[in-house]
Amino acid sequence: MPVIRSKPEKVELPEATQARERTLHDDLVDRACRWLKGTCGCSVALGELRAFTGSGETPDAIGWRSEYSILVECKTSRADFFSDRKKPFRTDPEIGVGTYRFYLSPPDIIRPDDLPEGWGLLHIDGNRIRRIVGPQGNIWTSKDNRRFVFTRNEPAEIAMLVSALRRCS
Repeated sequence: MPVIRSKPEKVELPEATQARERTLHDDLVDRACRWLKGTCGCSVALGELRAFTGSGETPDAIGWRSEYSILVECKTSRADFFSDRKKPFRTDPEIGVGTYRFYLSPPDIIRPDDLPEGWGLLHIDGNRIRRIVGPQGNIWTSKDNRRFVFTRNEPAEIAMLVSALRRCS
C-alpha cells in the first residue's frame, strides 16, 4: 500500500540558530586572521575564540609564531574603541594576551594619537591592511621594536590554544 506524505511544514528555527547577517566587525576579524597568517607568518590564527582564561579576555583575532603572539582587536566605532580601553586586561596590560597588540579599524575610527602606549594600529585600505603604527621590518624582536613588546599572559594563551584543540578532536 502506498504511503502518502503531506508536504512538510516549514519549521522556524529559534533565533539563536538562524544565520545572522555578516557585519563589518565580522569582516575585520576575518581579515585580521588572514593578515596574521599571511603577512605576519603566524602558524596558527584564531578569530573570536571563546575560552575561559581567568582574565575574561576574548580576542577578536590572535596568532602565534614560534617565539611570540600577536593580538588584533577590531573596532568599528570610536565608542567601542574607548570602551575597550576600560576593560581590566587593558588597564592592567600584564593580564592581557599578545606579545604584540594592534587595533584594526577603518581609517576614520582610530588615530595614532588615540593609542595606548605600546599598541600598534592597522587600517583597512581597500582589500589591504596597512600598518599605521607598530613594529617595523621583518624582525619584530629587534631592539628598535622593543616599545611594542608586552609581557603576555601565557597561561591565558595556553588556555585558548587548548580550547581550540579540544574543539578539533
